[in-house]
Amino acid sequence: MHYGPCGGVREDGSCEMADHPCPFTVLDAPPPWTGSPPPLRPPHELPSDGNASVVLTDLSVPAYDPAAVAELVDVLAPTCDAVLVGEHQSRPDLPPTLMAALIKERGVRPWITLTCRDRNRVVLEQELHGLAALGDVAVLCATGDGRAPGVRDEVTQVFDIDGTRLAGMAAHAGLRVGVPEAPDAPPRHLRPGRLLAKQEAGAQVAVLNHVNSVERLAAFVAQARAAGVRLPFVAGVAVYTDERSAAVLQRFPGLHLDAQRVAHVLDATDPVAAGCAEAVREARAALAVEGVVGVNLSGPATARGERAGAQIKAAVGAELRRDMP
Repeated sequence: MHYGPCGGVREDGSCEMADHPCPFTVLDAPPPWTGSPPPLRPPHELPSDGNASVVLTDLSVPAYDPAAVAELVDVLAPTCDAVLVGEHQSRPDLPPTLMAALIKERGVRPWITLTCRDRNRVVLEQELHGLAALGDVAVLCATGDGRAPGVRDEVTQVFDIDGTRLAGMAAHAGLRVGVPEAPDAPPRHLRPGRLLAKQEAGAQVAVLNHVNSVERLAAFVAQARAAGVRLPFVAGVAVYTDERSAAVLQRFPGLHLDAQRVAHVLDATDPVAAGCAEAVREARAALAVEGVVGVNLSGPATARGERAGAQIKAAVGAELRRDMP
């Protein structure tokens, strides 16, 4: 990794991949972008004039199941503007280009996450050009989480490049380019500048990891603007209705939920209704922050399976859409 730090820095400054400190924590500023400037293109097609907001919803599907992709996209389609396809560290997924094609068949725009864990830059370039050939596809370019313990231990992890350089490749391939950022992952003072490097590489929108308050979200957006970041922001909104779905969102470094709000949902008489109401409340508060043009309904939502999770996120999305013109 050259354009770090990634989002996987623990609170003590150690790396999530191994028992050693993250080398970027000693820097006063993140490495600036020194690659090729991105091609001149119109900005990402996201509303940024205050007249509308984007609802982006995580698509959680079983491994290697095209029929489930169609079924669950159909559940989400009426309540979101696009679905975000993750790349899982704990199980395999269908190839990104195939996932995008299956989603587009259902009339929904796919946002496809590409990471650097399992593909070198040649294969990533192939995926990028395949996605560009499909048309109307966005990519979220991330360095990516390390493979979960016990998953394909005999297979080497690649990490040939990092997410910032992948964003530059995606921009040159003609794609709409999103990038993640983790406002609350240490070292926090480097996060705005790291996002600036991604912007200069060709990113067109920033999708933020969860923070534990709207005040923290607003502070990070202001810090990024002061650093020169002009990107529109999509704020992460946690959707959880039981202990397992909340724990999934809290186990990764840099992701923070308000413990009192989590307890309020889990202790409710009807945790599903309480979880939906909490996600709607959080989304509305995030959308009121200047510079935030959309929300990402994130997480599995429930331990009861992918279809139940999609139905819960669809209920949250439907309620948000009622607020929008």
